[in-house]
Order: sequence, then structure tokens, then C-alpha cells
Amino acid sequence: MFSKSFARASACLLALFTSTSAFAQEADTGFTVGGEIVVTAKSMAGSSANVITSVDTLGPDVAQNANVNYAWELVGRLPGVLVTNFNQGATSGKFAFRGFNGEGEINAVKLLIDGVPSNVASGNMFYIDQVFPLDIAGVEVVRGTSDPRYGLHNIAGNANIITRIGGTYLDAKVSAGSYSTYEGQVSAGYEKGGFSQNYLVAYRDSKGFRDHSDLNRLSLAGKWFYNFSDDVSLGFIARHYKSNAQEPGYLTYLDSRRDKKMTNAYNATDGDVRKLQQFSGHFDAALSDNFDLMAKAYFNRTRDDRFVKFSAGAAQQRRVTNEDHWGALAAAHYHAQLGGMHMMLEAGGDFQKQDNTSLRFTAVNRVPTAQTRDQKMHLTVGGIYVQAILEPTDWLKITPAYRWDWVSGNYANRLNKTTARANDYGTIKQPKLSVALTPLEGVTVYGNWGKTFQIGTESGAYLIAPRLIDLDPSINEGWEAGIKLKRGSLEGRLAAWKQTATGEIKRKLNDPLGDFDNLGGTRRKGVDVQLSAKPTEGLSFWGAVAWQKAVITKPDPATPLLLGNEIDHVPHWLFSGGVDFTAIPKVRLSVWGGGQSDYELATTNNRGRWGDFATLNAEVAYQLSDKMELSLSAKNLTNEYYEYDWWDGAQSLHSPADGTNVTGSIRVKF
Repeated sequence: MFSKSFARASACLLALFTSTSAFAQEADTGFTVGGEIVVTAKSMAGSSANVITSVDTLGPDVAQNANVNYAWELVGRLPGVLVTNFNQGATSGKFAFRGFNGEGEINAVKLLIDGVPSNVASGNMFYIDQVFPLDIAGVEVVRGTSDPRYGLHNIAGNANIITRIGGTYLDAKVSAGSYSTYEGQVSAGYEKGGFSQNYLVAYRDSKGFRDHSDLNRLSLAGKWFYNFSDDVSLGFIARHYKSNAQEPGYLTYLDSRRDKKMTNAYNATDGDVRKLQQFSGHFDAALSDNFDLMAKAYFNRTRDDRFVKFSAGAAQQRRVTNEDHWGALAAAHYHAQLGGMHMMLEAGGDFQKQDNTSLRFTAVNRVPTAQTRDQKMHLTVGGIYVQAILEPTDWLKITPAYRWDWVSGNYANRLNKTTARANDYGTIKQPKLSVALTPLEGVTVYGNWGKTFQIGTESGAYLIAPRLIDLDPSINEGWEAGIKLKRGSLEGRLAAWKQTATGEIKRKLNDPLGDFDNLGGTRRKGVDVQLSAKPTEGLSFWGAVAWQKAVITKPDPATPLLLGNEIDHVPHWLFSGGVDFTAIPKVRLSVWGGGQSDYELATTNNRGRWGDFATLNAEVAYQLSDKMELSLSAKNLTNEYYEYDWWDGAQSLHSPADGTNVTGSIRVKF
């Protein structure tokens, strides 16, 4: 049924676009929302352009106009992206895709900022907090298992937040809105004589929709690049971020329906102070018309101090996370002709060293009563890859690739004076293959297959007693088959995909040791459909629907009844879309929305299905002059009640999302 429906839909779409045009069309598998990303670097080594899979981009127009609490909300504008909104201060939310949830148990998306790895040790996405909308040049999401560039956390794909680098400009925006929210952003650039400097200063303060939800966020960034020529550049990026946020806590079902703005008395001292720093060096060079290379080195620092009490019967916890990560990545590629066949050869790799400390305490109103965790962990993960692009004809592109990764490290439990080494995962081998055909103008038929991996995170990466046998990595094997069609301003993509895993593990989020559960063998599959059009000047629209399902196919022997059960917090349906109207001079009108179907609350599949919603948002803007724009945006126009839900082992707990809220902004550009 699944494959037949996909085949019928593909045939219908292909028929709409069929023409008698000649061959020779560049393979195109991407889908864009909100304008094209402007790429200034000439080098293409390590680029997503060499990956044949479903790639989605969010353009600068959508990003820079947005009014959001956190940048991860923007990624939810892209097709098929699941957004999990905890709405708990600094622990605000995250995004996921390809049948993985955003619970934090399995963090399956590799996050990069300007190409720099930006996950914390658990795989969570703290570093995305640093990025404010006005400084975003684009967001690029690469899905599936066929991308060889990254190893750690690249289970279902990766997302790269691209910020503004180069150019001379001054862009400032001030906003005020519901819940006593105030924000100021300044993004500035100056370029002369090959030297460019770009800066961001941004601050946001809000009382929040719910009681006890005050937050303030400060982000500073500087980017300095020197172009020795059109072909060689060297740069440095520094970022500093600090936030202070209260947490309103989770409500019982009855309380959430009685008063969705309320907080519990026992959450009165919950909150989080988060400090992030990120420093990176960037080198790009095109040494000839045929040979490019790139290299990056980076240092990431996390300091997070959180107090949280999940329910009336639980103790308040103090959770302290201190992490220093440093690493490098590089790639080089070479173009050649072999017997009339164009080919590209690329080789690259990366490594990361982590120095992590995780502390936990029980507390009463922020006064510690006992220490429950004191862990010191070192982890080194490194990998190399080779990739080729073979074009035997002008309508066929074949991309074989292979990646190898290695893991080492050590662990100390300073509470009980025990140590352990990292699991001996051996050499983690990941073959990959992609094919694209462009038989007609505007038509790309593509398919890919590959393997990625999952290892334990935090203490789960180590051989800790009573375990005596090294864990194998969980191997994810996936395929995708799709068709991308473009005719004039009409663009569509249809893709079917499947991803299976062996020995999948998930973090125990509230476990003193930070251990894991064995989920076992899993299967995820789905269909993604996207369509965009510009039927007339000044009017454009886009829409996307994704169907997905994630099930347990080989449960842990200790939980045989989970066979065939759905994985929790994975809705079957995700949908999004929007309309932009600019036909009236000086006026810009945008309407967009999205939502999802419900999901199983627990893997036992006996706690009900929750979490479905549909929201509608709009923005109207007026261009006062060439340099100034006024805008008014409204989110959740219908005041839809929706929430994040989870099962704590005894009851469902609920975190209501924001109601209708309005923001007014003034943006000035020079």
C-alpha cells in the first residue's frame, strides 16, 4: 500500500511536468521557503551541494522578519519538521525529523552553526539559543542517511544555521508585544579591501505567557574574515550568550484545563542560568579550477545551572552541566575528466574532544540537600570519509561514499570513586550510495541508501558496571526515493523513505546515573510532499504534508510486549504552509500555519494519544521609506489550545503553549 501510493503519486506529478525538452539538467533535490540563501564562498568542498537527498532551505526573508522566542521555532517552518515545544524557560524546545521525536532521549539531528558542530554531549541543541533571527542568512536541513560529511549525532540528518558574513550594512530591529515582551537586534557589517567584519548585538526580555515565565537573553557575535583573493579566505567567529529564565513547570491534566496560564506553588524557585561561548576559525581555498579545500577549528563552552521540580511528589533538582568541546573538520575535493566522464573526488574528516562534567543535587527552594550525581567524562570521536561523484552522461549522477568513525574516552563517578572506559565500538563503518537522473528539463528522479550510527551519550557511552560487555553502536540503515519537479515558478517534490535501526537506545532523562534503556530494533518510514508556486507577480504560496510512523520491531528481551508498539511522541502527520502577498506597493502580507496529528504518550501505547494541533499566524508590514519598515505579527490567531505532554510514570503532565499573541516591530536598514 505504501509503495503503490507513492508510485501512483509520482506518476501523476511527472505527467504534469513532462515535456519534450532536451537532456542536460543539473540534479536538483532541494526545496526552499522564503527566498534563496546567498552563498559567498567559492569553495564547494564539504558542501551539501554534493549530497543527493532531500535538502530544505529557509531563506533570509522568512528568518529575519520572524518574531520568535528562540531560533529553533524557525526551523519548524520547513516541511516535515517536528517541533517539540517544552515551553520551560531555557529548556524551551527543539526540532526533529524523519520519525524521531524531540524528547531528548534520542537526539538524531546534527546541529551546525556556520558549519561548526553545535550539539552538547547529550546531542541537545543548546547552541541554537545564541542565534537571533536578524543575523540569519539561511537555514539548511539535510535529511536521511546518505550524507557522509558528519558522524556523531548525524543519525537522521543535519541542520546548518548560516549567519550573515560579509557585506556592508546596518540592520536594526526593535519589537514589543504580548506578555511584556521587548526585543532589540542590531546586525551590522563592513567590508573593504578584502576584509569584512560583521557584528550582532541582541537582547530579548519577556514575562511569558504563563505565570513564572520571565526570561531575558543576551547574544553577542563578531565575525572577521579576510579574502586574500577571490579564491582564498581566512576568518574567525566569536559568540557569547547568556540567558536567565524562570520555569512555569508542568501541570496536571485538570489544572491545565482549568487555567493554562497558572504555575504550581512548588515551581516558584525553578529556573535556569545558561552561558554559552563559541569560537571558530574558518579557511576556504580554491587552489585551482579543479581543486578546493576547507578547514574549520572550534571551541564550544557550555555552563548551565538549572533548578527544576517536575511534580508535587518529586524533589526539586539542581542540574549543573559544564562542557568544553574542541575539534576540527576539513575536506578537499578534486574535479577531473576520465575518458570523457566528469568526476569529483572528495575526502574529509573531523574529530571532537569533549571534557564534560555533570552534577545533580536534590534541593528545597534552591538549597541543596544531597548530591545524586558527580560525573567527569572525556570523550573523543573522530571520523574520515571519501566520496565520489560520477557523471557518465549529462543526465546521470552516481555518488558512492564511505565513512569510518572511532570512539574513545574515560569516565569517573566521583561519588563512589569508580572509573570506566568508553565502550569499544570498534570501527563504525557507514557505506552510502546516491543516484540522480535528470531525463527531462525540470525533472530530477533520485534515490539514496546509507548507514549512520548512534552511540550512548553522556554516561551511556561508557562500560559502567554492572555491564561487562562492550555495546555495539546502533546502526541506522535507510533509503529514500524521490522526484523533484520544477516548471517556471511551480515547484514540487515527493519522496518516500524508510530507516531501520539495530539496538537503538534512549536516555533515561530523570535517572541519577544518566543511564539508558534499550529500545531495541526500530523501523521508521514516511512520505514527504512539498509544493510551491508563484501564480502571478506579488503572490506566492507553499505547502507541505508529511506522513510518518515509527515502531519497535525487536524489543529488548526484558520488554517483549513492546513488539509492534509505536515510539512515543511521533505524530503520524505533519503539515505546514503559507501565502505571501506583495502586490500592493509598500505592503507585505504573510499568512502561514502548521500543525500535527496526535502521538502515543508512552511506548507502552496505553496512556492515550495526545498533542494534535493546528495554528494560524499572520504578519502585515508597511514600507515607510527605503530604509524603514513597520510590521505587526500575530501568532496563534485562533487561540488554539495546544500543549506539550509527557508521562512521568504515574500521570500525564502538561505544558500549555502560548495563546494568541501580537508583536509590533520597526526595522531600519542602511
